[in-house]
Amino acid sequence: MVEIKIVAFDDAHRGLIRTVREQVFIQEQQIDPEIEFDDLDSAAAVHVLVMDGEQPLGTGRILADGHIGRIAIMKAARGQGLGAKVVQALVEYAQQQGYPRVDLGAQTHAVDFYRKLGFMPYGDEFMEANIPHQAMEKMLA
Repeated sequence: MVEIKIVAFDDAHRGLIRTVREQVFIQEQQIDPEIEFDDLDSAAAVHVLVMDGEQPLGTGRILADGHIGRIAIMKAARGQGLGAKVVQALVEYAQQQGYPRVDLGAQTHAVDFYRKLGFMPYGDEFMEANIPHQAMEKMLA
């Protein structure tokens, strides 16, 4: 059974989160590990972890300023709506914390995915990790 939970980047969850991000960002997208893992993971972020039993399927994080990032779903688990559930869990967390808005840098191929979840693009396209991105935001009630 698939479970989506809010977790810390701690001893119990660090390896699971890293497994997903290493596969998706470092292996598939060729992102430099130095860029992918930063001090914010443990110091300033709350993470979502998607698990199927002992198997990690996806992850994402939100920073204290409301910035959502590192949304990743394992290739074999894509197409099941898990990415949307990760984003929704992070948005719900932000609402519970009283954040007025959340924002993210969407890889340009994913802009429509985030638009369907209520995010609106703003500003110019930018490059991050050699991948074109678009800043997007969602105002919270």
